[in-house]
Amino acid sequence: MAAAYEVTATRKRPQDFDRLVGQDFVVSTLENAIKAGRIAHAYLFSGPRGVGKTSSARLLAKALNCEHGPTPHPCGECDSCRSIAQGKSVDVIEIDGASNTSVNDVRAIKEEVMYPPQSSRYKIYIIDEVHMLSTSAFNALLKTIEEPPEYIIFIFATTELQKVPATIRSRCQQFRFNLISQDLIIECLKSAAADLGMKADEDALFWIARESTGSMRDAYTLFDQVASFSEDHITLEKIREKLSIAGFGAITDIVRKAITGNTEAAIEALSELFASGVSADQIIKDAADFFRTLMLYKNGVKRTDILGSALSDIPEDIVSILSDEQIEAALKAFLNLYRDVRYSLSPRFEIELMILRLSALPSLSSPESLVRKLEEMKKGVAEGSVVVKSSKKAISIEEASPTAEKKKEEPLKPEPVVQTAAEVVQPEPVEEVAEEEEPIEDSFSLTLQSLPAIAEALRKMGRATAARYLSSIEKIEENDGVYTLITSKPLAYNTLKNDEKNIGKAIASAFGESPVLKLRLEEKESGDALFSPQMKELKAFFGGNLIKKETDEKEKEENYVPKHESIRNDEDDGLSPEPDEDN
Repeated sequence: MAAAYEVTATRKRPQDFDRLVGQDFVVSTLENAIKAGRIAHAYLFSGPRGVGKTSSARLLAKALNCEHGPTPHPCGECDSCRSIAQGKSVDVIEIDGASNTSVNDVRAIKEEVMYPPQSSRYKIYIIDEVHMLSTSAFNALLKTIEEPPEYIIFIFATTELQKVPATIRSRCQQFRFNLISQDLIIECLKSAAADLGMKADEDALFWIARESTGSMRDAYTLFDQVASFSEDHITLEKIREKLSIAGFGAITDIVRKAITGNTEAAIEALSELFASGVSADQIIKDAADFFRTLMLYKNGVKRTDILGSALSDIPEDIVSILSDEQIEAALKAFLNLYRDVRYSLSPRFEIELMILRLSALPSLSSPESLVRKLEEMKKGVAEGSVVVKSSKKAISIEEASPTAEKKKEEPLKPEPVVQTAAEVVQPEPVEEVAEEEEPIEDSFSLTLQSLPAIAEALRKMGRATAARYLSSIEKIEENDGVYTLITSKPLAYNTLKNDEKNIGKAIASAFGESPVLKLRLEEKESGDALFSPQMKELKAFFGGNLIKKETDEKEKEENYVPKHESIRNDEDDGLSPEPDEDN
């Protein structure tokens, strides 16, 4: 009769502390405590799944009940060690906290505690998933944990330490178990493959270790599944084919085609993935893992156990094309897509849309990056390291006209002149004319003819009122580069004075220059001097003449007619309405 098959996780379970991988702190502390005889009455082992909590509890039980102990290195051959390893020891009781949650189960334990061990040194209770106990069960266990008999030891194991009451934690020695590194998991998988007489490629074992996420039990379980269809050689190609995995290389190919603008080929490659049986969720997860790897690599991370991929698999061309912010944006997009795809009409449509959007990824910029670039440009302009050149040199309307542009171009590119021998006339050299006119063209000149262009710029800025009153400027004076706009209309002066900064911006927008401006009001002496500035402005706006009518109080009394008298006079003058004929 053939021996029963034993899974790798059970077959490779450590039988002594030396074979417990990845938990050096726990091993050294327990061994030293056993050597010194400082054995606590309650232990609490916490940590992720599959990292050795229950195995450590059994090893501690063997070390305490070994016939040659207590010893940190149990013999494994005595009756106590063999019975504990086989799970048949009557003095080492393993309880599943998930199925024994009630207070009655704890009361049964309290009754059994009163009886000493039958054949061992200690009576040990190993309660796995202790956080599943009810609050009443925890309360019933408090007194027993705090003051147990000298032959009783409790070992609790949990994956969720925060759910264990503080009153329980304070009565136990706590040991926190860590995730196991990928390198250690790969070494253990190599040993497991050698035990089975199988060959295993490095990249295949690396994939299994990465998928296990630090859990040795998960790694052994996945290894058994892969070994079942790999015959005598475990390869990454077989894993991708049988488990329908997109793979790092397939995602790299799709992303490369998408960001280089070859979206048609990217969609075809995605369709091939779907045709091979890869699920939509798996594609999204692999894409998110791809951009996570690029993000970490872009930020200087080179450890393969953190990256989750070999350095040789990382595409340097994609890393050089995309910035940190663009890679981060892609990762966020796939994470959001994984959350939203469950409510989607078609997950495939969502993924295809995301692949098409990746084509715009190289030109993506976040608002923060744009603000940072603007701040850098502003600082560079202030320091002089960045020079802003104006694209417009003309100031006046005539200089800005197409005719003027032609005139400027003509001296630079003169047309050839054909002359006969009789026409020996020496024209003025073109170079000299250009040298004389060049400073005039580049000099700044603000004239009244420039006002329409400035008014148009003000209208574009939303300052229509200032643009309208700009026509009230009667002359412009220049003194040492300072231009003074002069008007004799107070209302126009007040309006333009309020928009003085905007006028300067309008000049810069229209002509590419920012001169120093001033406004001045000059009142003209005329027959209208008796009137207020507002009345003068109204006259200029509406036209006509101003007439001052002087009336004294006596004239007001003579011209005053009561309302009822006015009505009576109107009736006497025959101005009252005629009565209707019907009346």
